[in-house]
Amino acid sequence: MSVEITAGPADIDDADHSDLLAAVAAAESVLSRRFGAQVRLADPERLGGAGRSVVVRVRVASTPFSLPRTLVVKRYPSAVADRDPFAHEAVSHKLLTALPGEDRLTPELVAQDAEARLVVLEDLGKAPRLAEKLLGSDARAAERGLLSWAHAMGRLHATTAGRDADFDALMRRQGSQCCADPIAVDVHAALAGLPTLLATAWDVDTPAPVVEFAEQAVRGFVHSRRRAFSPSTSCPDNHLVTSKGVRFLDFEGGCVRDIVFDAACLRVPFPSCWCGYGLPAGMSEAMVAAWRAEVGGVWPDLDDDAVFLPKLLEAQLLWVWLATWRGLPRLDLALPSGHRPLDSPPRSTVLASRWVRLRADALALGVKPVAFHAEAVVEALVARFGEASVELPLYPAFR
Repeated sequence: MSVEITAGPADIDDADHSDLLAAVAAAESVLSRRFGAQVRLADPERLGGAGRSVVVRVRVASTPFSLPRTLVVKRYPSAVADRDPFAHEAVSHKLLTALPGEDRLTPELVAQDAEARLVVLEDLGKAPRLAEKLLGSDARAAERGLLSWAHAMGRLHATTAGRDADFDALMRRQGSQCCADPIAVDVHAALAGLPTLLATAWDVDTPAPVVEFAEQAVRGFVHSRRRAFSPSTSCPDNHLVTSKGVRFLDFEGGCVRDIVFDAACLRVPFPSCWCGYGLPAGMSEAMVAAWRAEVGGVWPDLDDDAVFLPKLLEAQLLWVWLATWRGLPRLDLALPSGHRPLDSPPRSTVLASRWVRLRADALALGVKPVAFHAEAVVEALVARFGEASVELPLYPAFR
């Protein structure tokens, strides 16, 4: 494991960095126990974090061992209900670090500690994230980043095919009581709750054939035999664009699940967050093709459009239902969509674009009940938010 970067300056401007210093002290203790001698860290640089988690880059100031010049420390708060992001992060890295180096598309796990609730990871450096490429001004760089992401996702699936038992065993050993796939709980909740929510909020009926199609999609999601490791979140902030291709970060929901559910993130990019803009015509199709090229050797049936495209539509519908179930109750609020709060598309526009795409793809496959239902939802969105709600601007790089 080699790192060819230097640590950034300490975050002296933080008004309150006690959590950062506590994370560094905990990491020193964990590393010292791990290697059996004192390890000293310095120059903490805050890298962000979700919720109350702390992510920090540190310089290895003193160690009798051969360690990289810098490391990344991630420390998590206590678990909430059935969700424990630390358990998923730690187990995901254990699973992926066991892969051969040439197959690893993630940081290597250096150490982890359940009591301290932290992981210490290889520092992949200061390469740009995919979000930076998309929000920049270089269309070719953004296109290469998206295709690299699609290829990397396919390779990740192919190299971790059928690892359910390994992942489950690691979760049990971690002592976690949370569900193996946190998003599966929300998928079932969306299936049960969205028809009533649509009827109450927008007076949109969900016909029985549409409900049956959604139920079929959930059954396929739960019982799929095409399973591999999934980072779970598709946010472009979680993909590092390096000279060796995209590398995946942040596994707070990492799990083993249906790979086509992840493939739908390429057709409707980044459906798990509200930071989406539009893509040029044909871009998502090119991304799906790149993913299929990587997984075809493991799942050859996915080369057959008659098999793959119906499953892709089912997964797409689940993502759209899930986003609507999560977002509709607060859709009227002026919440920022993501990376550029001042000029990013409204959440209503992001959501409308997903229903518009679902309508088009359902029509293309002849699944008319789903298409007509999507049309009714789009009409309700337009009635509430205006015609502009179906006009999703392209990512800045493609304008």
